[in-house]
Amino acid sequence: MSTDHVPMRTDKAKNPPVELPRFMGRHIPPLDRLLIRIIPPILIVAVIIWVLLNPDGASAVISDLRTFVTGKFTWLFILYSAFALVVCIWLASSKVGKVRLGGPKAKPRHSKFAWYSMLFACGQGIGLIFWSVAEPIMLRNENPVIPAGPEGASEGGIIWTYFHWGLTAWAMYCVVAVCLAYSHHNLGKTLTFREATVDILPKWSQRGAGVVVELLAIIATVLGLATSFGFATMQFSSGLTSFLGIEASPMMWMMVIAVFTGITAISAIVGINKGMARISSLNSILSIVLVGAVFIFGPTLYIVSTLSQTFGGFMANFVNMSLWTDAGITAQSLESWQDSWNGWWTVFIWCWVIAFSPFVAGFIARISRGRTIREFVIGVTVIPTLIVMTWIGVIGSAAIYYDDQSNRGISEAVATDTSAGLFAMLEHIPFVGAILLVVSTILVATYYVTSLDSGIYALSEFVSAPNKSGPVFRVVLVVSIATVATVLLTLGGTAVVDTVQTGTIIGAFPFSFVILLMIVNLIRRLLKRDRAIKQLEKDINNPDPSLLFVPDPNGTGAISKKITDDIGES
Repeated sequence: MSTDHVPMRTDKAKNPPVELPRFMGRHIPPLDRLLIRIIPPILIVAVIIWVLLNPDGASAVISDLRTFVTGKFTWLFILYSAFALVVCIWLASSKVGKVRLGGPKAKPRHSKFAWYSMLFACGQGIGLIFWSVAEPIMLRNENPVIPAGPEGASEGGIIWTYFHWGLTAWAMYCVVAVCLAYSHHNLGKTLTFREATVDILPKWSQRGAGVVVELLAIIATVLGLATSFGFATMQFSSGLTSFLGIEASPMMWMMVIAVFTGITAISAIVGINKGMARISSLNSILSIVLVGAVFIFGPTLYIVSTLSQTFGGFMANFVNMSLWTDAGITAQSLESWQDSWNGWWTVFIWCWVIAFSPFVAGFIARISRGRTIREFVIGVTVIPTLIVMTWIGVIGSAAIYYDDQSNRGISEAVATDTSAGLFAMLEHIPFVGAILLVVSTILVATYYVTSLDSGIYALSEFVSAPNKSGPVFRVVLVVSIATVATVLLTLGGTAVVDTVQTGTIIGAFPFSFVILLMIVNLIRRLLKRDRAIKQLEKDINNPDPSLLFVPDPNGTGAISKKITDDIGES
């Protein structure tokens, strides 16, 4: 429906301030809202009970599903990741890159440093703490595609880590985030997957599809946050053990969970613009201290040489790594996902990125109002990739150097406990190693708090939209997720947490089809962006309280009426 401006007489002083963007989405029917609120907790509790009562059976079923997905659909995840990267390149290089999220007059609410800090912290901070040592060490002896040089396969381990945590992973987050951001900031939709997706479907299917899409997003977010909570707790406990010598135990895990919950609850109460921004800025500062100290006090010459060599190897082999499907395994049925290198690594990590997309992309979209699409894409892909590669290059190179110096001592530590790899490496840093152990342990906590914080904001949007969630509701969500993590750890231990985590990743398979549909819908929306849509975007983001904005009940258009003090017109 086109917009028209009809002058009317009123007293402007009586008009309340306008919250932007103006709402133009669908009002969810009461039954659909009830289903969205009730079904996820019932399913999540059922899954947890199943895993706790029959851990071996649940593990076997989930392992079989993982084998099925790996054996039959590795090609899908490989092509999906490449498609996400191509879409990001198109968004940044075409004329649609000039479109500003929030309309042509929107201004960013956060400085670039705070913006980069928040999107990096919610996206990969905790992952880099975990994998920047573990993956280069685990892949140093054997990896595909990368030709082995004079130093064996060590270089390939670092290059594959660049690939798994760098440009492609961030492109997969970015393409989902920009779909949500444009839908919300420019079209006035709620910041939910259903509103970014379903209008491409036939009208008769939109209501049911919207419920299914939202259920998948909520379940993936809750289980993803809960299992990550468990792993972050174990890694933080490993950090405490490394410099305090205290043995990790269920009691320590519960204390750590309580601390994480308390900090996140405070941040949720303070609000996204203060709590999250401040903790994320602290993350960035501590990360710079950690990487800078390892570079300066560690094997500097070896690190510089390895950085140069591996950056070149990454650029030379990027296309081959992006499209490598390990085609030989398709010649016969795959007996176990463990027989596939991609099952251990690329498919596993891409599934993890997809499973985390609901809350990571939702949060990035929320904090990016005022950026152009081009600025958004570059900021969410190129800048984090450079940070990731520098981090992995410095930390990973130091790990391999000290692994050789200690007769594969770090490899043994990683084989015993994957989360202990970083701490085992830092113990070898002269002069400042003990200090860096403390810094890295704090980083585990602050990075996970920011991940949980961003997840809570996204989850509250999924559950309560189009209404705004209050701080009390967000605190309840924090406590609920902490409770799930506590149950998993204290009753089931690490094996149960690992089983639920793998199950969450399996859930990425159906969710990948939702994301593909949403990307196609974004492309359709941008290509159909005519003069009427541009005017609609301006009206949706017009703060003038004298502009009455009446959404179309079908969510497909709106009527705008300009109210003036001109007595001569009515």
